[in-house]
Amino acid sequence: MSTEFTEWLRSQSDDRLRALVSVRPELITPVPAHLEGLAGRACSPSAVGRALDRLDRFALAVMETLVVLPSPVPYRSLRAQLARALPGTAGPAFQSALKEAVERLRTMALVYGPDRALAPAPGVREVLDGPAGLGPPAEEAFRHHSAERLAELVQDIGGEGGDTREALAALLGDPEIVGRLVEEVSPQARSALNELAWGPASGRVPNARREVRAATAQSPIEQLLSRALLAATGEETVVLPREVALFLRDGRIHRDLSPLPPTTGGTERDQRLADRTAAGQAFTFTRAVEELCERWSVDPPGVLRSGGLAVRDLKRVATLLDLPEWVAGLIVEVCHAAGLVAASGAVDGEWMPTPGYDGWRVKATEDRWAVLAGAWLTMDRVPGVIGERDERDRLLNALHPDLRRTAAAEVRTTTLAMLASTPGVAPTLEAVRTRLAWEQPRRRGGQRDQLVEFTLREAEQIGVTGLGLLSGHGRALLPEALDGPGVSGDPGGGRAASAARLLLPLLPEPLDHVLLQADLTAVAPGPLTGDLRRWLALAAEVESTGGATVYRFDERSIRRALDSGQGAEEMLAMLERHSTTPVPQPLSYLVTDVARRHGRMRVGTASAYVRCDDSSLLDEVMADKRAIPLRLRRLAPTVIASKSSRPTLVDSLRAMGYAPAAESLDGDVIITQLDVRRTESTLAARPPITFGGPEADVVAAAVRAVRAGDAAHQARRAPVAAPGGQVPRSPATSTIVALREAIRQGSQVWIGYLDSQGNATSRILEPARLEGGYLTAYDETRAAVHRFALHRITGIADIA
Repeated sequence: MSTEFTEWLRSQSDDRLRALVSVRPELITPVPAHLEGLAGRACSPSAVGRALDRLDRFALAVMETLVVLPSPVPYRSLRAQLARALPGTAGPAFQSALKEAVERLRTMALVYGPDRALAPAPGVREVLDGPAGLGPPAEEAFRHHSAERLAELVQDIGGEGGDTREALAALLGDPEIVGRLVEEVSPQARSALNELAWGPASGRVPNARREVRAATAQSPIEQLLSRALLAATGEETVVLPREVALFLRDGRIHRDLSPLPPTTGGTERDQRLADRTAAGQAFTFTRAVEELCERWSVDPPGVLRSGGLAVRDLKRVATLLDLPEWVAGLIVEVCHAAGLVAASGAVDGEWMPTPGYDGWRVKATEDRWAVLAGAWLTMDRVPGVIGERDERDRLLNALHPDLRRTAAAEVRTTTLAMLASTPGVAPTLEAVRTRLAWEQPRRRGGQRDQLVEFTLREAEQIGVTGLGLLSGHGRALLPEALDGPGVSGDPGGGRAASAARLLLPLLPEPLDHVLLQADLTAVAPGPLTGDLRRWLALAAEVESTGGATVYRFDERSIRRALDSGQGAEEMLAMLERHSTTPVPQPLSYLVTDVARRHGRMRVGTASAYVRCDDSSLLDEVMADKRAIPLRLRRLAPTVIASKSSRPTLVDSLRAMGYAPAAESLDGDVIITQLDVRRTESTLAARPPITFGGPEADVVAAAVRAVRAGDAAHQARRAPVAAPGGQVPRSPATSTIVALREAIRQGSQVWIGYLDSQGNATSRILEPARLEGGYLTAYDETRAAVHRFALHRITGIADIA
C-alpha cells in the first residue's frame, strides 16, 4: 500500500469519504480503526475486484488505460488515448462521459490524484490482469528466462550487450526496433502476431521453451521466439509482450470504444396493455400456487435421499396444473422460497405446506402475489436448470440443494432494471445480453447469459413483465437503490405493499356466482371468491379450466360434501344463493337423493357395527356375497356387527353401492373431511438480499469513527484524566437517547462503565456508532477506539 495513496485518502473531505463507503460498503464491514486501515482494505485484492466488477465498459476502459500508461497520467493524455478508439470524433458526449467516469473512479478510490497526475490505486494493476486484452510487460513476460538466453535475445534484436530483462524491455519499448523486427519475419509469422494483437495475448505451441537463434530460425514460431516478439511462459504456452502488442495496435489500447451504452432495440408495446397482461398472468400464477399447496396438503410427495423432488412427482404437478414442466418447477421453487412448502423431515420426509401457507392463503390476491414475486426476485435458486445435469452427470431435480447460484438474485434485479430503463419497448434477449455486457463487462459469462434468459422467461410467467415490458407492479418490486439511495429493507415490506397496490385495480373482480346447467355442471365465468371456490372444490369435481372453469356434480362429490357435515337443504340454499339461474331439477334431485340415502346406514365400532332402521336393507347386505369378507353377524333386526374396522366397513359398503355414514360411540354422525397436513418444520429464514448501500446514518457514523480513530492514531494523544466524583447514573432509555444525540452532534460525553470485574469507572467518549447492543466510540481516557456494551453503561452526563 502506498503512503501517497493513504495521504490522498486522508486529505479527502468527509463528504467524499461518505461517498466512498456508500459505493463500497464492504470497506466498513467492520469499521476500520483509522484511515490507514481503510486504505489497506480498499487496496486488498478482493475489495478491488468487487469494485472493478461494478464498472461499465467505458469506465473499465478508462481504468485499463490508466493501468497501461506510465503513471502518473495527465488528463489530457488519457483523453487523447481514449479518443483514438472512438469510431468518430471526440464530441461533447465523450468529454462529458470521460469526466464522469474519472470522477466516479476517484469516488471509488480506484484512481487518485489531481487531473494533472492521475494514478491507479495500489493493488489495481495486480487485480486487473490482462487489461484491454494485452499481455504482460516484457520484464514480466521474460522473467523465467536465464541470463544467457536474455543475452542471446538482446544480441539477436540488435542490442549492444546486456543480459537483463530491463535491457531487453528497453529495446522492445522502442517502436523503431519492434517495427524492424516485425518486417524481418515471414508473412505467416506476422499473421500469428496479428491474431494475438487484440487478445487474448497468449497461445499454445509445442516445445515453447526451445532455444533458437535468429540466424537459424526456420518456422514462423521460431522466428518470433528468436526475436523476442513472443515470450515462452511454459513448456507449451507463449505470450505476446505488451510493448509488441501496442506497436501492432498502432499505439491504441482499445480497438473501439463507446462512451454510451448500446441502444436497446425491440418491439414497441402499449404499457397499459402490458400491465393488464402481466396482471392476468400474476392471477393465474397465484392460483396455481394455491392449487399445488392444496394438493400437497392431502397427498404430499416424498423427499429424495439426495434432497429434492422426484421427476415423477414434478410430472404429476405439471399434469395437475396443466402446465409445462419448467413452469411447474418454477412454481414449486417459488413456493419453497416463499416459505409455503418445506420438507417434513430429513429422513423419509415429505414435501408439504408449512403453517405459513395458512396465513398466506387468507390474504388478498394482490398481497399473495407480492409475496411470491418478492421471493422469486431475491431467491438464490435457479429453477431454469431443473432437468439438467451437474459436472458429475447427476440429474438436478426440483428443490435440490445444488440449484443455488450466488449471482441469481443480482442478475434478476439487474435484468429487470435494464427493462425499466426502456419504457414502451420490449427488447430482444440478445439486446438485453448486449446491454448487460456493456454495463457489467467483467461479470459476463455463459452462466450469466443463461441466467438472463431464465429471468426474462420466468418474469413473464410470474406476471412481473407482460408482452416483454416491465409492468408497473413489477417495477415497484425493484430495490430503490437502483434509482436513488440504498435501502436495506426486505422485499416483503414497503415495496411489496406498493406492488400490491398497483396490481389491485388490474386484477379481475372475483365473482360470487356461477351458471348452473341441466347437465349437472356449474360454469364459473371468471375467478371466484375464496369461499365459493373452496365450497365448489368440495361439492364438485373440476372438469376443465381456462377462461371459464367448469365444475361437475356427481354422487361421489355430493356425498363428500355431506360427509363434511353439510345437509341437503344447506347445499341447495348455497346453490340458489350463488347461481344466476334457477337450480336445475336434475341437480336438485341428485342432492336430495344422495342426502336421502346418506346416513340411513350407520357404522360404529364393535370392532364395527351397522345400524339401520330399514331391516330390509340389512337383509340385502347380509345376502350380498361381496359382504362375506366383512364377516358380518346379525345382532338384531336393525343391527349388524363386523370384526372389520369402522373405516374398512364404511369403504366396503360404499364400494357395494350403499351410502353409510360413520357414527361415534354416542350415536352422533362423524363429520369427515380431507386430511389436511402441515409440516412442523419451518423454512430457515434467509437474510434479505439487497443491492443498495448502507443507510446514510450508518455511513456518517462510520466515517466519524474512522476520522476519530485516525486522529488518535496520528496524534498519539495522551489519555486524559477521568472526571472526579461519583460516576454518572441514569436510566437506560435516557442513556441511549443521549448517546444518539451525541453521535448526531459529534460531541463528547461522560459515562459510567462497569469493567469485567464489575468495578465502576469513568470514561470521556466521543461516540461514533450505536448498533447491536454496542457503542463504538473514541475513548479519551484510554486514547483509543473501543466498543462498549450498552448494558454495562451505568449512566451518562455532559462534560462540564
